[in-house]
Amino acid sequence: MNTDAPTTPTYDVVVVGSGAGGLSTAITAAHGGATVLVVEKADVCGGATAWSGGWMWTPRTLFAHADGVHEDRSLPRTYLENRLGENFDDAKVDALLDGAPEMVEFFERRTALQFVPGAKIADIHGDTPGAGTGHRSVGPKPVSLRTLGPDVARLLRRQLYETSFLGMGIMAGPDLQAFLHSTRSPKAFVHCGVRVGRHLTDLATKRRGQQLVNGTALVGRLLRSALDAGVEIRVNTAATALTTDDTGAVTGIRLDGPDGAHTVAARRGVVLATGGFTHDLDRIRELFPRTPSGREHHTLTPPTTTGDGITLGESVGGRLDTTVASPVAYCPVSIVKYRNGKQGVFPHILDRGKPGTIGVLADGRRFVNEALGYHDYTLAMVQKVPEGEEVCSWLIADARYLRYLPLGFAKPLPIPLFPYLRSGYLTRGKTVRELAEKIGVDTDGLEKTVTAFNEGARDGVDPEFDRGTTPFTRGSGDYDNPWPNPSLAPLEKGPFYAVKVVPGSFGTFAGLATDAGSRVLDADDRPIGGLYAVGVDQASVMGGHYPSGGINLGPAMTFGFLTGRRLATTGETA
Repeated sequence: MNTDAPTTPTYDVVVVGSGAGGLSTAITAAHGGATVLVVEKADVCGGATAWSGGWMWTPRTLFAHADGVHEDRSLPRTYLENRLGENFDDAKVDALLDGAPEMVEFFERRTALQFVPGAKIADIHGDTPGAGTGHRSVGPKPVSLRTLGPDVARLLRRQLYETSFLGMGIMAGPDLQAFLHSTRSPKAFVHCGVRVGRHLTDLATKRRGQQLVNGTALVGRLLRSALDAGVEIRVNTAATALTTDDTGAVTGIRLDGPDGAHTVAARRGVVLATGGFTHDLDRIRELFPRTPSGREHHTLTPPTTTGDGITLGESVGGRLDTTVASPVAYCPVSIVKYRNGKQGVFPHILDRGKPGTIGVLADGRRFVNEALGYHDYTLAMVQKVPEGEEVCSWLIADARYLRYLPLGFAKPLPIPLFPYLRSGYLTRGKTVRELAEKIGVDTDGLEKTVTAFNEGARDGVDPEFDRGTTPFTRGSGDYDNPWPNPSLAPLEKGPFYAVKVVPGSFGTFAGLATDAGSRVLDADDRPIGGLYAVGVDQASVMGGHYPSGGINLGPAMTFGFLTGRRLATTGETA
């Protein structure tokens, strides 16, 4: 039993972590009248959320209704039931589907978080019953950092450089399409010129980009909302232990910050939202497949995601749920090496489905529908590379592709290619066979693969993997493609290029077992009093599957909202 002195600072709710799940919880609880403290061990807020695309899977919102789309809950539920299989949890899925529309309406109408609808963003597996063709996603509305204020600017994590252009974020949708078509459309060129010019001005005058999109817009708006609601936020403050009473219920938390170690009491609950364990080498070695040292995996999360929330939960009897289909939310990445000796990680989100590129293994053969989701691509790579070989693949493209579209971190014209070739990021060959020799891929295998792919691509078909036959895979392509299928184009104009792709992630799916109310469960599936987990500290409601874009942030925001609303009224005993 741990006891606190009478002078111990006391809050209704203490939230550990400042990503989407933690801030959603804090804001909702504060709006309900609770006193809330958010602690973050980094010197800035946002965690992996700030480096994400910012999109959230949230079916049946007011935005869908405004567009005349009134889906019955049974449709997205059927989709999840089919995709999740034995990992489908009725109670948690129902909580998500009922709570998501309420969460979006609450933040849109009562906070600084405003949304844009994903009217054309389809679910990944379009041939699955219940799959949606759009209107199931929302993203954060772009916002100027000037509007959010200097207090937010001090707290906000910066945009991940590798997913930006000169440090400037580009938002999926019309903004991204303008950049992809800047050399083909005068209107797009003007749009890009204005955006880049404004960014360069911001760098010269503010030493930081002020145009927030994607994850930085989401976190920035959440921070503004939290501060407006009276939430106290402390950075550089690590949570080191939970305090409990003689029943085992959590009563507070031990912190270590700029003022030293001290204990804070929580009347209604402590919420763990620390961002998972993608930098915990011990857990990676134990749980991630094909990672014997743990360093074979390259995550896109900040280095502070070391599993603190999981460790805290386990210390009071919480159970780590490893029954999910995959412990990790995969993303294919490439390693960017800079001249100063540093390196970065680039996520391959856009290029795989664009016409004129294919992904192959060391035998030179394709292994997956490249236009499917990033999790699908990486999972197939992990599963199909023979044991004993390095888990990697190669994205191959021709000169025509590089003229218009990015291949990983390499940008299309008018950006020159020589820096990427000089660093070894890109490999170039005059012919397909020469390229295969340079990258160590089977030469006959790659030649046969390209020849077969080209024959189908000219007719707009992919007999091997049916690429470009569903709304999602067609949407991953380019509708200005001159060939019949927006996702397919032959690779026939030399020279040819390749970039090496390895397994990476956006976060973890394995997490603390919780009930539908986000209460952390012990080994006997009993809730631990006063302890909650949201975001990726909570075992994924998707059961380790990736059925649609935004299935990390959508549940994080929704379960955070539901948990905050619960704690604002009666706390753990509700």
